[in-house]
Amino acid sequence: MGDVARPARARVKWNGISYLLIASVVWGLNWPLIKFLLSELPPLSARAIAGVIGAAVTIGFAAMRGETLIPPTNGLPRLLIAAALNYTAWTALTALSLIWLHASEAVIISYTLPIWTALLARPLLGERLTFARGFGMAFGLSGVILLVFVQPEGGRGWTTLLGAALALSGSVLFALGAVLSKLTPLLMPPVAAVGWQIALGTVPLLLAMFVEQPSFAAIDVRGWLALTASGVLALGVGYIAWFAALQRLPASLVTIGSLLVPMIGVSSSGILLGEPLGLRECSALALTLSGVVIASRW
Repeated sequence: MGDVARPARARVKWNGISYLLIASVVWGLNWPLIKFLLSELPPLSARAIAGVIGAAVTIGFAAMRGETLIPPTNGLPRLLIAAALNYTAWTALTALSLIWLHASEAVIISYTLPIWTALLARPLLGERLTFARGFGMAFGLSGVILLVFVQPEGGRGWTTLLGAALALSGSVLFALGAVLSKLTPLLMPPVAAVGWQIALGTVPLLLAMFVEQPSFAAIDVRGWLALTASGVLALGVGYIAWFAALQRLPASLVTIGSLLVPMIGVSSSGILLGEPLGLRECSALALTLSGVVIASRW
């Protein structure tokens, strides 16, 4: 019986790794896509359109899975908070940060997320903040400091600090949403819950379009392809693959595996956008990811 079960467990494991790789690749590639879209649309408008597409894909997939789509009435306030923190704040602030940051810089700073999650878990969940976690946080933040204060000749000055503050704010608010979801879980199936968060979180971004007044006639074929890819792949396929990986792999492995996202984001931004990929960027990436691993494991 054990010999029969072993190949089945191995298939589940490798399927989980495949899903994790899919999620990491599409999320990593989404950073240069968003940066490119800023040349076609204002930042909040770009994220709003991608959000409409992503919500349709995830809710449609949840319906195909037979998940319950109607949120429970008593869980609606929690769902609105999750949508505001995990989608509206995250997408709006990180998109705005890309006005002043390279995509490679924004993804490194934004993926300090596990550091803030560990820090907020102390007062909200009563989790112990060990010396190793504190060391990991300091180590990881040194990568952010390197990006902000060590700039190449002819650097962008204070605008880099503004972009970094926006990306960090998005990361902290997403971490708060993640901790609150542990404190008071959403009473919905996972894919449907994500679909509703994207849908509800996109509403403020759609309203922001009245302020930004985007010109859709100015979007070329590449822009529409990038918008579609961001919505279908990053917000649709990415989240679906992520939950498929969580079903098949330990959560700790999935968390560490997600560190592929900034690695792919940094490398693809250099290849696709021609962004700098030198000692400064690679050192900041190594410091940040090392700190995140330490903070999230101990």
